[in-house]
Amino acid sequence: MSARPHRAPRTTRDTAPPAPTRDTGPPRTGADEKATLLGFLDHLRNAVADKAAGVPEPQVRTGGVPSGTSLLGLVKHLAAVERFYFLGEEAGDWGRTMRPSPQETADEVLADYREAVRRANRVIEACTDLTRPAPRPPRRGPAPSMRWVLVHMIEETGRHAGHADILRERIDGSTGR
Repeated sequence: MSARPHRAPRTTRDTAPPAPTRDTGPPRTGADEKATLLGFLDHLRNAVADKAAGVPEPQVRTGGVPSGTSLLGLVKHLAAVERFYFLGEEAGDWGRTMRPSPQETADEVLADYREAVRRANRVIEACTDLTRPAPRPPRRGPAPSMRWVLVHMIEETGRHAGHADILRERIDGSTGR
């Protein structure tokens, strides 16, 4: 007869029904390459913003993992990344882009992200040839192509969308996109 492993008693969180799931599949995009890339990037951008929207203070800015990463920090960081790659703005200290100041509200950080995305989309829409260089801050090496930047931003935003999924689930059990 084998011993049964000891299980900790279930907590209210363990027994509470999970938050409603709102999951969506991949976006329907246009037929050309730029429309497809931008459609997937916008889908991920919206997923990140939606994960942080409506989360109360202080949970939205409280680190949910040992590194201190928070939902609001992810949004602030991604706004800086959007401005760097699509608008050619210098980011400065990349580590600071992950830490919103106590004076920055969640609404302000989300609005800043949405504005950075709106401005980036204008640059992307104006690009007629994805092999052309993307905007680049001064004093940097040669700029990558707009195609490379779009693919990189899908990877960067997707990675952080996954982080946001985990952080949000740890806050209130919410899952799905």
